Amino acid sequence: MSTRVLSVRGTLPEHRHRQEEITESLTGMLAGGTADRGVVERLHRNVCVETRHTALPLREYARLGDFGRANDAFIRVGTELGGRAVVEALKDAGLAPADVDCIVSCTVTGLAVPSLEARVAAEIGLRSDVVRLPLVGLGCVAGAAGLARLHDLLRGRPDGVAVLMSVELCSLTLQRDDASVANIVAGGLFGDGAAAVVAVGPEHPLAHSEDPAQPLVLASRSRLYPDSERAMGWDVGPGGLRIVLDASVPDLVRRYVGGDVRDFLADHALTADDIGWYVAHPGGPKVLRALQDALGVGRDALGVTWESLRRIGNLSSASVLHVMADTLAERPPRPGSYGLMLAMGPGFCSELVLLRAPGGAA
Repeated sequence: MSTRVLSVRGTLPEHRHRQEEITESLTGMLAGGTADRGVVERLHRNVCVETRHTALPLREYARLGDFGRANDAFIRVGTELGGRAVVEALKDAGLAPADVDCIVSCTVTGLAVPSLEARVAAEIGLRSDVVRLPLVGLGCVAGAAGLARLHDLLRGRPDGVAVLMSVELCSLTLQRDDASVANIVAGGLFGDGAAAVVAVGPEHPLAHSEDPAQPLVLASRSRLYPDSERAMGWDVGPGGLRIVLDASVPDLVRRYVGGDVRDFLADHALTADDIGWYVAHPGGPKVLRALQDALGVGRDALGVTWESLRRIGNLSSASVLHVMADTLAERPPRPGSYGLMLAMGPGFCSELVLLRAPGGAA
């Protein structure tokens, strides 16, 4: 009952900036321009991000005014960007919007009712009977969790086509009246982007490719950790979504993730030595170093993730899907090799997805 991933496509807004430009703009906006420039510059340097994309030109953020206007921009830009990602991923897979049976959407950076995938359906021509599953509130873990939910859906519809659409416009959540360390770090770490995955069930005619860049999803595991609700998330206030980002996150990764991975792999008669490639979410440099410690691997094992962090920042749920697209395009897995997708998010929680490149000997 393996799900086949046919294509993964990441998309980015047209507005691209060097980190120094964003730092300059953010310093002028924060707390009426009273934020300590040296602190902002230091925190932004430490996140190891060089360039990012934003939903709007930088000059427009000071004009947003309130949560309502920021959320209107989220719906407008998010629908366009998410729809583009889905259409491009379907084209890469040799499919059309009318072929889609199920669509899962994930976001945590805005509110939309009807949800984003319903708006995209009308724009790109999904069928009126398409099954929709919006995932809201999972944050950074939702890219991996969304792929796992595609697998779950296709186990019940083995001849079907399912799409995952992630849209995250983190820049629109910036709190201009908040000069806290968490808000400054978020302003330096998170970027904007979208991504889409197209997958088919094992009985679909396209499920039998031997292309190692079209991996199989074999299994997944969700983990929710105790007493960690305030490690990561949002507080909702008059200005919108205010970041909760605690310094304990790397410690939580070191405490739990290594054991979870070992147990998950053991349940499938595997060990860490059997994993040939990793698709990890770029949570930030401290989180990535903690993840390397937990997995017992060197920086090169997460090299694609580090490069994604440098080029586009942390895109919340869309990031791990960008890393997956980059991995399949730039470092195609060895035929028959196993891969592991990992992401963490609010809860505090993690999602593990076991992958295998087709062909060769498993």
